[in-house]
Amino acid sequence: MFKKVIVAEDFDSINLGIEQALTDLGIVDFQHSKYCDDAFTKIRVALQNNEPCDLLISDLSFKADSRDIKITSGDDLIQKVRELQPEIKIIAYSVEDKSYRIKSLFDNSDINGFVLKGRNSIEELKKAIHLISTSDEKYISPEVASALQEKNNFEIDDLDINILKQLSLGTPQDDISDTFKELNIKPNSKSTIEKRIAKLKDFFKANNTTHLVSITKDMGII
Repeated sequence: MFKKVIVAEDFDSINLGIEQALTDLGIVDFQHSKYCDDAFTKIRVALQNNEPCDLLISDLSFKADSRDIKITSGDDLIQKVRELQPEIKIIAYSVEDKSYRIKSLFDNSDINGFVLKGRNSIEELKKAIHLISTSDEKYISPEVASALQEKNNFEIDDLDINILKQLSLGTPQDDISDTFKELNIKPNSKSTIEKRIAKLKDFFKANNTTHLVSITKDMGII
């Protein structure tokens, strides 16, 4: 079982639930931080003192206030912690249910578990902690696991990447076809490009092409 745990969560009521879960599992050495910057500092200092943390539990969204912060989201915190301490186990604990964002955490930050906040999430959290402490298996809340698997059937190919790059450069959707013809990128018909953009917006749950570009940039796709 884990010996030293850091919890990054900005709501006291949720922190209490997490702390109770840790206590139930016999984990007594844990700290919580309401700011990602503070959580990262604690992990870095513990590592420098040769007393490394072995588990990070982090929310993904943190409410902004008057404090000047550098790490604004749990996604960024998780990525920075993974780079700093590659062997640490990480559980994302969030209300986020967008499959592309969850998949990105597993693919890009190699998280060990994702627990969806809800009515039974504390019991799920305990299951996740126990599982990843005793094995190399990943834990995903059942509510999002099936959706995540379905979304994995959609593969982004080179054409999609080229379309996203053109949109990010400000090329109007109607002009991408002509640009592709000039660059000898095929297929390049307007109907194909329109269908691809519609599918990408649906997959990433983007409101419009600007939102789509923003999402895919954040994920490092373009």
